[in-house]
Amino acid sequence: MADLKKLACDHIDKLTAELGSLSQDIWDHPELGYKEYHAHDVISNFLEERGFEVRRKYKLDTSFCATFGHNVPDNDDLPHIAVLCEYDALPGIGHACGHNLIAEVGVATGVAIKHALESAGKPMGKLTVLGTPAEEGLCGKHDLIKGGAFDGVDAAMMAHPSQFTVSKPNYVSMTPVTITYRGQAAHASSYPWEGVNALDAAVLCYNNISCLRQQMKPTWRVHGVISKGGLQPNIIPEETELQYYLRTPTEPEHKILISKVTNCIEAAALATGCETDYKYSEKHYYSLLSNATMADVFEENAKSVGIAFEQKPELIRKFGGSTDMGNVSHIVPSIHPKFYIGTTASNHSKTFTQAAGDPKAQPYTLAIAKGLAMTALDLFTKPDLLSTIRADYQRDVSEQA
Repeated sequence: MADLKKLACDHIDKLTAELGSLSQDIWDHPELGYKEYHAHDVISNFLEERGFEVRRKYKLDTSFCATFGHNVPDNDDLPHIAVLCEYDALPGIGHACGHNLIAEVGVATGVAIKHALESAGKPMGKLTVLGTPAEEGLCGKHDLIKGGAFDGVDAAMMAHPSQFTVSKPNYVSMTPVTITYRGQAAHASSYPWEGVNALDAAVLCYNNISCLRQQMKPTWRVHGVISKGGLQPNIIPEETELQYYLRTPTEPEHKILISKVTNCIEAAALATGCETDYKYSEKHYYSLLSNATMADVFEENAKSVGIAFEQKPELIRKFGGSTDMGNVSHIVPSIHPKFYIGTTASNHSKTFTQAAGDPKAQPYTLAIAKGLAMTALDLFTKPDLLSTIRADYQRDVSEQA
């Protein structure tokens, strides 16, 4: 096993320049969700050139599925491990979440695992490097799950750049909701009594939710904007719109929060005489279930290549955003560690965009890939380990029911 892990790490070192160029190419060509055509092509080409069987436009136009050991049947004795890539950018500020580095980690991990498995000289299982588009706000992995992309997968892994390194980060459930109120337009000075003010409904809804916050748990979040407030001051607004995100640490809590917010929405309509339509997105981001055994194995492997993990409890437990890797973690045992890239800037900022394209991020990125590759090799070679991981997963899922 030590020899296989060394082969994997050495292979990443050998490809350092090529992997850095791939990441820089994606960073130089930022693309929004479901429009990542350049990233899809360059990553697919990279993996094809290194012996993977690549299915392009897999389930989605900008997804790909690169496999090694594809002739090995799926069964309990031969694991199927998936390594995930993300590569969508943010509007206006490019790769401010560092998805170019996520893609690089996924590719580096995949080619390293493949190299080690080939050197073993016998079938040990199936490896998939899966391209997962549209993580930012569009929940692309929801579509891939719905399309069966994770059928037969025994474990999934990826890693996300951050300001610090944590093996089990705190990513939470999130559902967007769009709320519309419809009233009746009228002249605001001459005949205001003929109007039904949809802006009043929007303001009441906003205030209702703000009042609700006193009774929310400290770990719940509801944040939103009035995205449409009316046309001009002398017209009673006849249509308004709000957009909110609802977040909780667990799925049962999420159902409770949705119910409470729905009451706030409907109460505003009743008070003003407006009609309301509200739609909670079917693309709900699930909370991340970090598999404890996988995370512990990853942490041990990562430390062996010099990665230092955050020790401050407030950062380890830090309330995070949301990721559609959470959705994957509810159907497949998963890990999604966060890793430091040499900056204290927060994600989704222009400073983080620059850090994600800085060569200084490369040593951190490739070290994380080594940690993931070695973790996957542990799963391929230790059947008892996979059994423990499955038991963890069943426990975690049952606690979310």
